[in-house]
Amino acid sequence: MKPRITVITLGVDDLEQALQFYRDGLGLQTQGIIGAEFEYGAVAFFDLQSGLKLALWPRKSISQDTGIPVAPVSSTEFTIGHNVSSKEEVDAAMRQAKNAGASIVKQAHDTFWGGYAGYFKDPDQHLWEVVWNPAWDAPN
Repeated sequence: MKPRITVITLGVDDLEQALQFYRDGLGLQTQGIIGAEFEYGAVAFFDLQSGLKLALWPRKSISQDTGIPVAPVSSTEFTIGHNVSSKEEVDAAMRQAKNAGASIVKQAHDTFWGGYAGYFKDPDQHLWEVVWNPAWDAPN
């Protein structure tokens, strides 16, 4: 297996609400919901960076496709890291997320390792870290 990820799919409870959060609130580009003509097929894709997409797919559709029952949500299963170029960008992204309806889990702060970061949860409880790492160049 080559170290290549092309799609990150987030299970959601309300696809329309999730679409509005990511498209209207965070400003991610999408063609909207596609595949609604198929039972369990409705999904929304967002272009992130070259070769990587974010997909929103209802949890019940994932359950139907995989045969795994829908389980209780846990925000500590994984985090999604959004790296930016400055502390000011962290603060701006956190404000944008909050204004879009995210709940702020941890306010942006100086980290023990010399960076600056904060956490928010989207409406489906997925945990995002917005972070400035002085040792990394954030992609444009």
